[in-house]
Amino acid sequence: MFDYIIIGGGSAGCVLAARLSEDPDVTVALLEAGPADRSVLIHCPAALPLLARKKETSWGFETTPQPGLNGRRGYQPRGKVLGGSSSVNAMIYTRGHRADYDGWAADGNPGWSYDDLLPYFKRAENNERGANAWHGVGGPLNVKDLSSPNRYDRAFIEAGKQAGLRENEDFNGADQEGVGMYQVTHRNGERWSAAKGYLTPNLSRPNLQVFTGAHTTRILLEKKRAVGVEFLHEGAVKQLRAGREVLLSAGALMSPQILMLSGIGPHRQLVENGIATLHDLPGVGENLHDHPDVVLVANAPRLTDLVGISPTGAAHVIKGIFEWQRHRTGLLTTNFGEAGGFIKSAPEEPIPDLQLHFVIAKLIDHGRKTVFGHGYSVHVCLLRPKSRGTLRLDSKDPLAAPLIDPNFLADRDDMDRMIRAVRITRSIMEQPALSGLGARESARSAAARTDMALEHFIRDHADTIYHPVGSCRMGRGSLDVVDAQLRVHGLQGLRVVDASIMPSVVGGNTNAPTIMIAEKAADMIKAAAKAMPEAASVRLADPANAPSDTMLPA
Repeated sequence: MFDYIIIGGGSAGCVLAARLSEDPDVTVALLEAGPADRSVLIHCPAALPLLARKKETSWGFETTPQPGLNGRRGYQPRGKVLGGSSSVNAMIYTRGHRADYDGWAADGNPGWSYDDLLPYFKRAENNERGANAWHGVGGPLNVKDLSSPNRYDRAFIEAGKQAGLRENEDFNGADQEGVGMYQVTHRNGERWSAAKGYLTPNLSRPNLQVFTGAHTTRILLEKKRAVGVEFLHEGAVKQLRAGREVLLSAGALMSPQILMLSGIGPHRQLVENGIATLHDLPGVGENLHDHPDVVLVANAPRLTDLVGISPTGAAHVIKGIFEWQRHRTGLLTTNFGEAGGFIKSAPEEPIPDLQLHFVIAKLIDHGRKTVFGHGYSVHVCLLRPKSRGTLRLDSKDPLAAPLIDPNFLADRDDMDRMIRAVRITRSIMEQPALSGLGARESARSAAARTDMALEHFIRDHADTIYHPVGSCRMGRGSLDVVDAQLRVHGLQGLRVVDASIMPSVVGGNTNAPTIMIAEKAADMIKAAAKAMPEAASVRLADPANAPSDTMLPA
């Protein structure tokens, strides 16, 4: 028996585990389906492409065939390890635009405006640039400038300026628009995940137990209250009981699946999969959406200090390995997407609706495809797609992957914006600062010049940039799943705390916002506990007698 059981040891789950266990009179269990975050591939930033091929730390899901992508299946790699996707992502620290959060609040979610949330972003952050009106120091999540940026980042920024964009030194400051360098979640040349920032420093707390290799099969309900969790661990089915709350933080793809496996969701779908309906909640799995992204690649055989597969590239990597091992500097500290920008697809847009990631390598197919030679890539991402999809069950087997349908590019407006986005990005690549380097756009996109040809190129090559959200939407409507306190509508003792609650995706990378959501949730959970002092805490009789199947990471 624990006071709180957290399902999912990803970005949100690590925050909740750390913040709730700050109270020594509260007991917390954290369940993570994947392993501990011990692999050097996690901690070395440049190992990012290898993580895309490592099934042990990623779910490696695929979407259903996407009509908007000419019937292709998209790739959906989500972290399956302590730290979740913060242990396998590109480590870019962006928050989105002020208008994103003000929109959440205006849609009936009090307490979720930008001004309400900025203190939580700042509390989470230890920005090595120092504190100011938009940034904090002293928080668990270390944020810094890249220690060894590639020299061609500057060429991209200058090309953006030549194309009429302004340079922006802080995408999370007063204004988001412009081109510049990204800050990253690094510390001392290593990835700084939510696990390293929040969880690892607190593993010695006697009131916190972490179970790795623990695959949740269902949430236990008694009448309309969540009272525990059933999970698979070391070949056995086990249960834990929750004295106060169950906190579901399995992400936008797994949280709705776990709810439905527990009998919480759309009645018709549950019946079709042979699951008894314990709580009919039609919105579970609805509103799934994601940032669609397409990549323009430039071949640059002479630019061998860009990351690439060649004899010279191999020599750079070998040198980089020794430098990283000794000093935690050099090539292996790259996150690949070092520079980028937030831009408008048309001058009349009120805020940036596109994001660019300038990648110092020919990174194709999520790093799963081996590409020889040197060059760079520019990812073109649509920030506020109108297309909406679903998350459905494929079966009642808890080990089966869900049916993931982001419905990419179904709305015509999304495609129109993407066509404009490719044209703008190409114009940046054609500016002297980049074109003068001798790099040339690869044939797969260079031949697409008309709108029709560009549309064919986009539908043939677009995919996710890893930001699925919305499948357990926060709000007051008939298809909303949680309220503004993140409590599941119609149930007691159950909250969803992760990116699935976002009513609409933010205009930027989603990891920092997910950590913010959990920081805010921890405060709301603590406040609810204070309001109900009669709910006595569950104390472990003796920490030395913890279950033998508890696995704590190093």
